[in-house]
Amino acid sequence: MTGSHIARLTSELRSPELANWLERNADELDAGQTLAPHVLPELGRSGVFRIGVSSHAGGTGASIAEAIEAVADVAEYSLTAAFVFWGQRTFIEYVVQSSNTGLRDRWLPSLLSGEMAGATGLSNAMKYLSAIEKLQMTAQPHKDGWKLNGGLPWITNLRKEGFLAAAAFENGDGRKPSIIAISSDIPGVERSEDLDLIALRSSNTAALRLNGATVGDEFLIADDAPAFLSRVRPAFLGLQCGMSVGLARRALGEVFATSPASRAAVQAEAESLKEKVELLSATLKSDVVSGRSLADPSSLFELRIALAYATDAAVRLEVQATGGRGYLRGQSGAARRTREAAFIPIVTPSLVQLKSQLLQHKRSQAA
Repeated sequence: MTGSHIARLTSELRSPELANWLERNADELDAGQTLAPHVLPELGRSGVFRIGVSSHAGGTGASIAEAIEAVADVAEYSLTAAFVFWGQRTFIEYVVQSSNTGLRDRWLPSLLSGEMAGATGLSNAMKYLSAIEKLQMTAQPHKDGWKLNGGLPWITNLRKEGFLAAAAFENGDGRKPSIIAISSDIPGVERSEDLDLIALRSSNTAALRLNGATVGDEFLIADDAPAFLSRVRPAFLGLQCGMSVGLARRALGEVFATSPASRAAVQAEAESLKEKVELLSATLKSDVVSGRSLADPSSLFELRIALAYATDAAVRLEVQATGGRGYLRGQSGAARRTREAAFIPIVTPSLVQLKSQLLQHKRSQAA
């Protein structure tokens, strides 16, 4: 990569130290696990978790649109780091939007600084909200709050050094499902070994199992899971889409950085795709901020699908423009970005799940 391209990226990321660390370690973050303990602290030191959080809550202000853009900036370097960023920032959004001020006062400062990991274990809940699957966790009333049981097979940012994870629970007393934060130091909370992923291996992704873990009201995020999930879904998916935007931008940037002879055959296609990515990104941020994504979730689903396709196309163009050099180890990031792009369609909610929801929506409108 050219020095000017690195300078542009570091400027956009606002933190040259973080940019340089990610640039140096992107391949190891993807393929290895030795740097897994360092991802969250590095992100925390840069201040990115504070973006889009109000100043009175310890953030830098602005809106969720700036947080989406920050995720995209990080994804230009490493989708592993952006995936961790998404998990942490989404959990922060749950805490910020929770009416439990005790939870917020206790945990928000360490979440914003990156000292404590926040894991968004609500993928199962988001699928539940869309009637894709049942909740996999149960909560029984207990004298001190709730006794929790169940398991989730895939959660990112479950740091071995300690974490808080959000999950939705069916209530044994018949009340609406609740969303509860789970601390890793509570008896009965079990984290599996890291999942054997083909990429993004430093993302601290593991399974979570609860066996009679007991928590009190201080860990309650929301007592009406469906209403809360509907409210936070635009941020959940919007921040997730930032990963696609950043990866697509970087792949296209690499196309434009090749020699004129190498990119001549794909120049027009790359320029057209760049315009499309930026239009989709602008629409995404506008819809999330304006509330359109809250009123019409299907529009957000369509944006997520369109960005996934655009990311795939961008990475394929990079492979074409890079040629044989991209197939040599250490010569470019094309191979890593190809693996990263393969993750975009399957991160929950997957493209198959979103397409199913859109199909159901169209059928209901036609009925």
